[in-house]
Amino acid sequence: MTRRSCAIYATGIVCAHLLIVGIALVVAQVFQTMIHSRLKKEVTLTEKSQMFESWKNPPPPVYMEYYFFNVTNPEEFLKGGKASVKQIGPYTYREYRPRENVTFLENGTKVYALNPKTFVFVPEKSIGDPKVDIVRTVNIPFVAVMNEMNSYSFIMRTFISMYMNSLGIELFLNRTVHEVLWGFKDPLLTRIHSLKPDVDEYFGLMWKKNGTHEGEFVFHTGEENYLDYGKIDTWNGLRKMSWWSSNQSNMINGTDGAVFHPLINRNELLYIFAADLCRSIHLAYVEDVEVKGIQAYRFAPPSDVLMSPKDNPSNEGFCVPAGDCLGTGVLKVSVCREGAPIVVSFPHFYQADPKYINAVDGLNPNKEEHETYLDLQPTTGVPIRACKRAQLNIIMKRIPGFPKTKYINETIFPIMFVNETATIDDDSASQMRTLLLIVTLVSNFPLLIVGMGIILLLVLVVLFCRNRQKKTTKDDMAYTQVSDKPDEPSETTANQPMRNGSYIAMSPVEAQKC
Repeated sequence: MTRRSCAIYATGIVCAHLLIVGIALVVAQVFQTMIHSRLKKEVTLTEKSQMFESWKNPPPPVYMEYYFFNVTNPEEFLKGGKASVKQIGPYTYREYRPRENVTFLENGTKVYALNPKTFVFVPEKSIGDPKVDIVRTVNIPFVAVMNEMNSYSFIMRTFISMYMNSLGIELFLNRTVHEVLWGFKDPLLTRIHSLKPDVDEYFGLMWKKNGTHEGEFVFHTGEENYLDYGKIDTWNGLRKMSWWSSNQSNMINGTDGAVFHPLINRNELLYIFAADLCRSIHLAYVEDVEVKGIQAYRFAPPSDVLMSPKDNPSNEGFCVPAGDCLGTGVLKVSVCREGAPIVVSFPHFYQADPKYINAVDGLNPNKEEHETYLDLQPTTGVPIRACKRAQLNIIMKRIPGFPKTKYINETIFPIMFVNETATIDDDSASQMRTLLLIVTLVSNFPLLIVGMGIILLLVLVVLFCRNRQKKTTKDDMAYTQVSDKPDEPSETTANQPMRNGSYIAMSPVEAQKC
């Protein structure tokens, strides 16, 4: 057997083995199963897990952008006209949110943690100085007092209204952005504080929220089931809330939005418990996106999250008292925020009933600026980019006994909205790309084997064809007799005897003289 034949046989044997093994691995999905199994074990909130440190001290910077609705025609609104507002902002703050008092429970299957938040002003990302810029907005303490007095007698409400007028308190006030956000000593609350010391004399939308946490959380570590990774077990010792009117609405579902289980697919719904909204919300897949070279799935709250109970009966439990429901796109949260009739929505009433948008001039809802979304890397479940947007509103309506509200039309009045953003930092993005490259190579290793088998198959075909061609050429070059018929003898050779074989005649040549 020649070397060429040995090479052909060896190539054929290796090719057959590669194709058989590769196809078997592809069909059995051995490497994909191995990677998925490893991810399920590694993506946990245990001290040995690589994910634990990033969960405890989130590396991506989080920014809070505050936008305010400056009221441009308060007098006209008090006379029964339509309110007009102008958006001002952003006033941006860097948010720091480390996990503290981390304690593992029940053999490492659960973990207790506090999540205090600290805010630091970032002037280079802001439109102005919050301690200088003035905003005209609704006097929320005034509205809160009127709302509380609504259950009292008309005579009592009239007396309180006269007392408030004597203090020079109006339905709208002018304050700096810093005061509206972080607090100021309110004259009305100061008077109430002298009578009821448990009432704070300071008011601010973020009063006492800088350096504080939203409650005590216990999370599942994912040690028992990877699908429970990061899910909330209890909040302030509760597994469900009590202020909504149905069991479904009172459920605490999902994570706090910081982590999600690995191996996310496009068809599932993701749940987040938002303590500031006093409820859980779900997010649905929207589209594939790319962030810093990382492929991700974008999830966003669908329109049915804040849909009217008439169109989505499952939201009926958020009507408190039962049957007292608002329209699509707004949620009354005063049941868990004592005092003023606070309503939350998406910015500029995005996805809300047009009647709320048309009730106030100056609103322009659009998806690009006002949608809440979350971009998740589906293999690891790590948030790559997040944008949480929520608007704070207050219900303004006529209250008998308070002449200042005599002519106003009931309006869900926008106060401000916040744009909370976070994007993976460059170092973490580089590590993520490297990890995903390794996962991709390992997962597709059977395909590489099949590809090598196909290449060797092509080489085998080429070698076989060349070997066959060379053999054919060699056979064509073998000796053959020119003619079987002997040449007829000429006159000069007629008398010469016949010789066997071919005969070459030579003419005599005279010898040359030297």
